[in-house]
Amino acid sequence: MNTIQKIYSVFFGIVIVSSLLMSCTNDSEKDLIENTGDPVTYNNTIKSVIDNNCIVCHTSPPQNGAPMSLNSYNLVVDAVLNKGLINRISKNQGDPEMMPLGGTRLPQNTIDQFVEWSNNGFPE
Repeated sequence: MNTIQKIYSVFFGIVIVSSLLMSCTNDSEKDLIENTGDPVTYNNTIKSVIDNNCIVCHTSPPQNGAPMSLNSYNLVVDAVLNKGLINRISKNQGDPEMMPLGGTRLPQNTIDQFVEWSNNGFPE
């Protein structure tokens, strides 16, 4: 390969890599999570979040020092209204009161779904 071919190869390599890097951006976490357009309800949204992130400890009976079970619609509503569930999942990563305990903070759009669910009167 002669010098001119090497220069062209490097140039085109830089152009391709630059194009790829510029096209791979995200402005927010919401861009990374598909919005299905389904209303936020306990059965459509909240239950699966609880089952995937909370039920390990908040089962019946509660495990690992969890103070209450979250294995039903009524218990989750009670936890939001009377036990600070949204406050606990909204804590910053590393805060000793953040839930899930010892885990990773839930994505902000998931927390926002809990807030929306609460604001809309806890649709089942």
